[in-house]
Amino acid sequence: MVESARKAGVFSLFSLHSGAFSEVVMAQEKVTEKMVAIKCIPKKALKGKETSIENEIAVLRRIKHENIVALEDIYESSNYLYLIMQLVSGGELFDRIVEKGFYTEMDASRLIRQVLDAVNYLHSMGIVHRDLKPENLLYFSPDDESKIMISDFGLSKMEGTGDVMATACGTPGYVAPEVLAQKPYSKAVDCWSIGVIAYILLCGYPPFYDENDSKLFEQILKADYEFDAPYWDDISDSAKDFISHLMEKNPEMRFTCDQALQHPWIAGDTALCKNIHESVSRQMRKNFAKSKWRVSVTRHTLKATSAVARAAVSPASLLSVVAASF
Repeated sequence: MVESARKAGVFSLFSLHSGAFSEVVMAQEKVTEKMVAIKCIPKKALKGKETSIENEIAVLRRIKHENIVALEDIYESSNYLYLIMQLVSGGELFDRIVEKGFYTEMDASRLIRQVLDAVNYLHSMGIVHRDLKPENLLYFSPDDESKIMISDFGLSKMEGTGDVMATACGTPGYVAPEVLAQKPYSKAVDCWSIGVIAYILLCGYPPFYDENDSKLFEQILKADYEFDAPYWDDISDSAKDFISHLMEKNPEMRFTCDQALQHPWIAGDTALCKNIHESVSRQMRKNFAKSKWRVSVTRHTLKATSAVARAAVSPASLLSVVAASF
């Protein structure tokens, strides 16, 4: 499939990672010399999944926001579909926090503000992401002041298409109670997920955890979480209030993105500037250790190839792409 893209004469291909169902290539457009990421999908792999990819493309074509990974173009051959994506090379959210030497509530607030701004934009367009999680938050570049980008719209949904959203989808640990209850739900599910992400950013561990999925889901259904001592002792009451309004069990009472953007922890000066890096990074290493091998593989590939194509694709597909390169 890479030869098919090369023969088109539009791009010079620099690196290739092969997976079971697709290949992700970092490429340079010949005319403009612009670097992009290309997701190459064999059409035979799309059989039975046409609606899903059509929905993802329809969503990506509608949106343009500085904090959302953009679909720049689509090419098609007789056997393959090529999604030309904005190249995002700054790495994943948790990696950067762990690598920092100094990290504060204010840093977390600025991160969440960018996510809220992007998701508020999506919601204004009638789009629900449905799979917001740290793995889908990427830094645009390696620069210290890089902006954060939302990726992976594979589960996104446009409201008002006639279908009631009731499908249980997303990632365990980040899904809202109403999704697990298999009740009709709305864009409020994204706000819950942002609350979970904010919680983790301030303590380094998830609000809900159990090795047994049934018990994990039971915790989420009850919105059974705590701000445990000593991990939350140095975190402001304002931050806890902010999270509590997003991780509200009742979606009708839950903060919208617009309301969250107006909260003092985001719009005001209540986010503390005390360094919490040691505690947060220690907990992140401990509680998200299961993803360490994937992170290290990605880093190794980055060093070996100068950059890896991080497009708006699912972590699972990217994982298979990166892992298959060894």
